[in-house]
Amino acid sequence: MTTFILRRACRVLAFPLILAGIHLTGTATAQTPAPAGVGSTPENKAADPKAGEPSSEPLAMESMAWLEGCWQGNVNKRDFREVWLPYRGGMMLGVSQTVMEGKTIDYEYLRLENRSDGVYYVAAPSRKPEAAFRLTDASVDKEDAHTFTFSDPAREFPQRISYRRASEGWLYAELAGKVSGAERKVIYPMRRVDCEGGEFIRK
Repeated sequence: MTTFILRRACRVLAFPLILAGIHLTGTATAQTPAPAGVGSTPENKAADPKAGEPSSEPLAMESMAWLEGCWQGNVNKRDFREVWLPYRGGMMLGVSQTVMEGKTIDYEYLRLENRSDGVYYVAAPSRKPEAAFRLTDASVDKEDAHTFTFSDPAREFPQRISYRRASEGWLYAELAGKVSGAERKVIYPMRRVDCEGGEFIRK
């Protein structure tokens, strides 16, 4: 999740692969431990659909306004950061960057936008065509963790991109799909940080 999606996905396909310190021969998860009490206060659960700005926007789009701000993680000596501007005019804009040993190795322009057939997550990797994934599921689990899943069934990897908002300022970005016909999953853990100082924000 942060230097996101398609260029890192291409690397998943191109190498044997060690990502997040684990060989990608099954489900891979990064080595950062999950927080003890995963969960957060649900947002807009009982919101009046006619309240807020703009009134015609789907609740699923409005309920991702929490993504605003800076998120940071570190996996396998790669420092990645994802930054999102506030929800405005029916859209959220973001950018991601991955740095390794002081050098930028990846960056992407991101956006969440409303289209006639739904909400889309659009990723435009450096020097690559953009790709759009439609919001197909927005759910809250028994621990009150919010998960938003975007899909493009025509793709192989990633076929699904999920953002899971947990407690203590944690965010888990998950890429899932098929590599050589087999299901694969990669998870990027991030923490909310102060955009200027880089300190963790526990919310």
